[in-house]
Amino acid sequence: MAPQAAYAASKWAFEALSECLAQEMKAFNVRVVIIEPGVIATPIFSKGRPVPQDSPYPHLRRLRALFNASLAKPTSPYFVGEQIRQIVESDSWQLRYPIGPDAVPFLKWRASKTDEEVVNRAAESDPDYKAGVKREFGLDLDL
Repeated sequence: MAPQAAYAASKWAFEALSECLAQEMKAFNVRVVIIEPGVIATPIFSKGRPVPQDSPYPHLRRLRALFNASLAKPTSPYFVGEQIRQIVESDSWQLRYPIGPDAVPFLKWRASKTDEEVVNRAAESDPDYKAGVKREFGLDLDL
C-alpha cells in the first residue's frame, strides 16, 4: 500500500530470495519458509512522525488509520514467535505462513483485485476509501 514503496520492495525482494532458496535447499533436506504476518503490535507503530495536516497526499494518513484500526484488537509479537516455533518443530514443507487474524484477509483481498483496482483505491476520496475498508475488512477508520 502507498506510501510503503521502499518497505514493500525490500519485502518482495526477500520473498523472491526465500522462494528461490527453498527450491535450492530442498535437495539437501533444508526447509525455508516465508512468514507473512498481518498487523502485529510492535513498537514500530509508536515511532512514526506525525502526518502533516496540510499534506495533499492521503496515503500516510490512511495507512496509519488502517494500522490503528487493526491494532484495536492487537496481536502480540509473542503469538508470531509461537507460530514460528511450531513451524520449526513441524515437518511441513509448506512455503508460506500467513500469521495473525488479518494476514489471510489482507492477502485474499489483494489477490481478488486487479492491479488497476488497487491503484484506483489509492485515488479514492476519503469517504469512499473509508467505506471500502469497512465493507472489505470490517474496520472503522478514523480519518
